[in-house]
Amino acid sequence: MTSSIDAVTRDWDGLVIPAAGTYALDVAHKRVGFVARHMMVSKVRGEFSDATATITVAEDPLQSSVAATIQAASIDTTQADRDAHLRSPEFLDAEQFPTLEFRSTGVKSRSGNEFVLTGDLTIKGVTQPVELEVEFEGVGRSPFGQDIFGFSASTEIDREAFGLTWNVALETGGVLVSRKIKIEIEGEAVRQA
Repeated sequence: MTSSIDAVTRDWDGLVIPAAGTYALDVAHKRVGFVARHMMVSKVRGEFSDATATITVAEDPLQSSVAATIQAASIDTTQADRDAHLRSPEFLDAEQFPTLEFRSTGVKSRSGNEFVLTGDLTIKGVTQPVELEVEFEGVGRSPFGQDIFGFSASTEIDREAFGLTWNVALETGGVLVSRKIKIEIEGEAVRQA
């Protein structure tokens, strides 16, 4: 590994970005979360505790790519009964469809450290295109000599487009669980040797 941080970073369009190479999502520094509206009046937050990703930073940063795998059974909303329901065939059907998958199809520069990452998201065997709003948070070296960079990303999906159609109509109007789900990702990626 190169000893100088300058050798593992470069300037691009006014940003200091990581050198080209393969990076892996640091499992100790990541959050793959989501937000759904409950009963039309409040938000329920949760996350998937088991997620991996490989990020290939290309010489041309706009040719970079991401491949991610999320274990459906790792869903956690801090309520055991709700989590069991979300793992069931009425939602994720984690036994038959153990993973959610994301494969990027393109990167566009928006402004400064903001990008749009397009890709295909597969949930419960259904693949739909999505656009993630990405913020590049910076690049550095950990105290353990690892070259890292940070990022955050978000998007909103229609869960029914993935076959997650279970719901209950409310007497007061509306439904128990919103169709729109916000996805929120925070992470650090570590350069692989």
